[in-house]
Amino acid sequence: MPRVAFRPRDFVRVSGPDAEDFLDRMLSNDVAALEPGAACEALLLTPKARVIAPLVAWRRAADDFLLLTEEGLGEPVRAALARARFAARAEIEPERHESWLVLGDAAEGIPNAEYGRPAVEVLDERPEGEPVPSEELERMRIEARTPAWGKEIDDRVLPAEAGLVERAVSLTKGCFPGQEPIARLHYRGHANRGLRLLEVEGAPAPDAEVLLGGKPVGRITSVADGVALAYVRAEVPDDAELAFAGGVARQLH
Repeated sequence: MPRVAFRPRDFVRVSGPDAEDFLDRMLSNDVAALEPGAACEALLLTPKARVIAPLVAWRRAADDFLLLTEEGLGEPVRAALARARFAARAEIEPERHESWLVLGDAAEGIPNAEYGRPAVEVLDERPEGEPVPSEELERMRIEARTPAWGKEIDDRVLPAEAGLVERAVSLTKGCFPGQEPIARLHYRGHANRGLRLLEVEGAPAPDAEVLLGGKPVGRITSVADGVALAYVRAEVPDDAELAFAGGVARQLH
């Protein structure tokens, strides 16, 4: 039997003759390459590559896209797209849905790669299945090293630091807001810090400093049942002995 959990979401519809071209110019991933029924992860970014919202872009038809974003981000997404629309023939409106996460191989729906195992999202009607406790779901997300809005993703973080370039950015498609700093960092340098999976002993406080030899080298962003995600400076070795106030940590590979 599949396992099921409610997935809080906001939704924005972008449709019309210019919807494909408009979204391809605005989002970080190659939405023009999507066939009807397919979806991809993408980002809506500022020109300086700060994340306005993480998205899933689902192409429902040739000229109809539904953007799935985090709860509370629907209006910022709609407003940012509306400001940039200019003469594009595209309607940009919120939609109301409920999204249910289904863990398992057999389910049909919008692909979801957040939890490190086969999963889809199904809209509006709760599928049959065993409920997944929220604590277990959070541990799955952390073990999959998936950054979450408000924890690993905020206006302090660049996509490369969160591992989002690999999963939500096309480096070969046309221009989009934030493309230049992303490409410059990708081709000419590296991020000064990255998102790492830690095994922790103790109970880190939110945003607890990660210490190496008593010196701060990062911060913990999410914790669940002995594992954590943390931003750690790039020069810290994988086998370093790390600490935080009230406990110790080691990096998992």
